[in-house]
Amino acid sequence: MGASKIDNFTPAQIHLAVYAKALGHPARVAIVQFLAQRKACLCGDIVNALPLSQSTISQHLKELKNAGLIRGNIDGPSVSYCIDEKIWNRAKRALGNLFENCDPANELNRFPEPKSITV
Repeated sequence: MGASKIDNFTPAQIHLAVYAKALGHPARVAIVQFLAQRKACLCGDIVNALPLSQSTISQHLKELKNAGLIRGNIDGPSVSYCIDEKIWNRAKRALGNLFENCDPANELNRFPEPKSITV
């Protein structure tokens, strides 16, 4: 069986892509912002705060949870969600490094111009 195309990328690149994908929807950004204001909250709290249905919120929570950015702790019949600070800080560093190391304004990040060949 052939190698997956994802095998051609570093673990750091793969993790960064997972974080970026999880944050790649405005509803998920709003959910993270909401969770950042609280230590933890229930799905219903998020539903009351955002103009989305409970099922839509649940799907977005699932994406954020799969990326590791949030945790869901069972609290009786409900699930209490919070930001996973360890993973969040890892994602923050990864995204910061991407923007810092890929700054087109920084001359050090540019590829050299190809040399012209004279005949």
